[in-house]
This record gives sequence, structure tokens and C-alpha cells, in this order.
Amino acid sequence: MTRLLAVLALFFLMTPAFAQAGFDPFGEAGIDERSGARIPMDAPLVDAEGKPTTLRAIGEGKPILLAPVLHNCPNICGVTLAGVADAIAAQKLRPGRDFAFVAFGIDPKEDSGDAADDVARLRAHSPAGTIGPVASLVGPATSIRAVTGALGYRYAWDDRIGQYAHVAATAVLTPDGRLSGWLYGLAPQPADLAQALHDATKGETARWGERLLLLCFHYDPENGRYTASIEKILRLAASITVLGLALLIWRMRSGAPS
Repeated sequence: MTRLLAVLALFFLMTPAFAQAGFDPFGEAGIDERSGARIPMDAPLVDAEGKPTTLRAIGEGKPILLAPVLHNCPNICGVTLAGVADAIAAQKLRPGRDFAFVAFGIDPKEDSGDAADDVARLRAHSPAGTIGPVASLVGPATSIRAVTGALGYRYAWDDRIGQYAHVAATAVLTPDGRLSGWLYGLAPQPADLAQALHDATKGETARWGERLLLLCFHYDPENGRYTASIEKILRLAASITVLGLALLIWRMRSGAPS
């Protein structure tokens, strides 16, 4: 099963969609593990109401769930925030009371209006009252790069298409502004999220769940451009799942070794 997934991943990377790219999003985007790193909590930022703020002011001495996103992302950023919101709703710790939830904009060209729109979309997804306060932030390039650099969060701009390549993950910060660890992927398990906040509250560094990095950057060979198409990502995931199940059934019937 593992070999199959590896072959399929290699196949998709070798298709013309990627071979013709020139820009290598897989090489540019990622996360360098820096658990325990100090985060610049006083870097100047702006909230969804256009008011100056900082991560320290937002955290108020509590742990912070910080999701690096593009507020105008047509791909998986909204799915990531919705996945975190669903995990929050399914456990007992609450934003505002026990921790702060931050949608951290990584594009310095975005403004507070973009941040406000992002929160509105998130609230439309979440059941009434379950999401609690969300700090949707933007800021100057110096502040954004200071925070993402300290986190070890790598992303890159491609001038040809006007889009950032970045990955889906949520950083967990301790109350004193250190990186406790990362919740990877689109939708953390509620138990992992609760454990992450518990560990961060105690100032511990750890990693929760599997290290699955999903790239928010996609090439569409139909129009010769990279596009942000979550539908295609989901179709790809479904295809891999079906092929994996078919191989498993074949092995069970044939008695082939796994």
C-alpha cells in the first residue's frame, strides 16, 4: 500500500503539469521544525477592524492557535480554517477563554477588509456560538516575515501567476510566545487540538498527529496556469483511496504478500 502511494505521488510529480512549471512550489513551501523557537509577539499587525495590534495583545497570556493563510485564497485556506473551527467545536476548550485563534495573513498586500471577509466566511460555516472570537490579521511584510521566519514556515511568491505557494498547517504557541508545535493538514483531530493546547499551556513542546503537508498551489494543464482547485485535490485523494482499496482487495483474494 505504501509503495502504491509512493508510485502514484511520483507519477503526478512527473506529469507535464509539474514538468512544465519552472517554479517548484514543492521546493519552496514547507515547514522547518523549530519547536521552542521564540516568536516576535510584538511585531506590529492590524486586525479585521483596522486597529493596530500584536500577537501578545491577542493572546493575553494564553496559548495561541495560529493558522498562516491567504485571506483571499480560493483554495484550501478556507478549508483549513473551517477544519480547525470544527475541531474547536468538538472539544471543551473555548477561544477567548482558554486560548486565542488567529487567522494570520501571509500576503502583505491584503488589508483589514480582506481579513474581515475571511472571518465572515468562517462564521458562516460554523454553527452559531461554537467558533468564538477569531483574530483575523494582516500586516506589513516585515512583521509577516518576522513571524513566519521564526515559525519556520516557508512560502514563496510566483510572479508569473500572482500566487503564493504555501502549506496547510496550524502553529500552536505557548503563552510566553514560543512555538510548541504544529497541527498539520486541513482538519486536526479534536483530541489532538485539545492535547496541543494543554501542552502549550504548560509550556511544553510537542508534535500531534501525522506530519501531512498539503500544498496550497496547483497547476491546471487545461488553461496552462496554476490554479487553486480544492475540487481537484479532493478528486486526486479519492482516486488514490480507490486504487489503494482495489489493490488491497486484490491482495486479499490472491493471497499475495503485502
